[in-house]
Amino acid sequence: MHGDAMTPTSATDTPAPSRERLASDPRVLRLIPEEFASRHLVLPLRRAGRTLSVAMADPSDAALIDDLKFLTQFEIEAVRAGENTLRQRIDRSYEAATPRGGGRAEEVAEASPAQADSAEAGEEPAVRLINDILGDAVHRGASDIHFEPYETELRVRYRLDGRLREIMRPPFRMAAALTSRLKILADLNIAERRIPQDGRIRMRVAGRVIDFRVSTLPTLFGEKVVLRILDRDRQAFDLESFGMEARAERALLAAIAETSGMVLVTGPTGSGKTTTLYSALARLNTPEANIMTAEDPVEYSVEGINQVQIRPKIGLTFATTLRAFLRQDPNILMVGEIRDRETGGIAVKAALTGHLVLSTLHTNDAASTATRLVDMGIEAFNVAVAVKVITAQRLVGRICPECRVETNYAPEILNSVGLETDRRGKRAFYCGAGCGSCGGSGYSGRQGLYEVLPMSPAVRRLVLAGASSEEIERCAVAEGMVTLRQDGFAKVRRGIATLEDVLRETPA
Repeated sequence: MHGDAMTPTSATDTPAPSRERLASDPRVLRLIPEEFASRHLVLPLRRAGRTLSVAMADPSDAALIDDLKFLTQFEIEAVRAGENTLRQRIDRSYEAATPRGGGRAEEVAEASPAQADSAEAGEEPAVRLINDILGDAVHRGASDIHFEPYETELRVRYRLDGRLREIMRPPFRMAAALTSRLKILADLNIAERRIPQDGRIRMRVAGRVIDFRVSTLPTLFGEKVVLRILDRDRQAFDLESFGMEARAERALLAAIAETSGMVLVTGPTGSGKTTTLYSALARLNTPEANIMTAEDPVEYSVEGINQVQIRPKIGLTFATTLRAFLRQDPNILMVGEIRDRETGGIAVKAALTGHLVLSTLHTNDAASTATRLVDMGIEAFNVAVAVKVITAQRLVGRICPECRVETNYAPEILNSVGLETDRRGKRAFYCGAGCGSCGGSGYSGRQGLYEVLPMSPAVRRLVLAGASSEEIERCAVAEGMVTLRQDGFAKVRRGIATLEDVLRETPA
């Protein structure tokens, strides 16, 4: 038997096409992405009603046929073809269907609500729905999209203004097809459903190129997929627009204006630390500065900054990357997170040897950050000298200005948290009633709460003496530091945030 012979498959009893006829209509090619076709040696030939003819090297591969069904939402008619012939025809067919100037690396898909109405050949329900969901989420300003399969239903939720909101429940029969479509776009393995996977999608939405960070997780009833929306156009990288208290802002700006030392930002996941760091880098990004960042993952690509994606599986850790940075003549270093003594030690030494170092930690407040570094095993003397300022932050929902209304709290609640009232025992507090502008949520965007602790001589002495975080905080407050909760209360009084949100997000 010749390797390139094309014979009828026993699975379908369909005669194989001749070499001359092993070609596809460009509209049919859209049903199977080129990367998938090349990886699995499949070539879509033609469609007739709800049936798609596909040339395959192994038509008996039931798992691959199932994947094709999920991907295309068609019944699959498998046709046997030789491997060498398939490789040649796949390359030629997709090359002919790609417009001049296009290419795999530059591929940017279009996602807009108008696509749902176009009814173009090749845009099957899963493709159209994914495009609609991604476009709608970007339009609404969502930060994340959740696709969640349960026993008998599929739920789609957006994170809007920090809160998850259910958006729709597509037909459960589409769950596998939607997951496969997202995995294809993110260049993930759609045949692997047993382990988590991570990828990235770049799509054009309403004329803008948007990045989506994709994470899959096997659950009891299928794979949950979460997309983080990275929309640089919506992200304001401007420290002066964050709403910091004036003294705190001056302290932070003065620290990043130094040529050496360490600036630390702390807070839980999702508190805006990365935005603060990128905003600081945006102020420092000049032709005279060599800026290098080690990130996991790289959130935004910034021109003029040398960004490295950490890959622990191959040994490219924060520590090894930092060591390499120091041989690259840097001025400013940004470390996505200090996770261990080794990384912290290298970052501190870099800050002590003439480099400005920006990084993050996961601690509850600014004062406990200094003690956390010491607990990691970094010498207290080096921490006290290297660190210039520590910023702790949180994010709360911003009350929608279109539907803001007054609300009342019992005096005992206000007294318990130290909020004073006026001489009549009253003070105006606000919340959002919900309106068309905010989609009924009562919120419009998010507001940061900030606690900025400069490493003053008094604070430095406490760090050297091994003082507790409570002692350090008391000293900083005595010197004028505004705590996270105090900053939150200031924004409650100004009608920017609700009391409930501030109490929930800030440590007492």
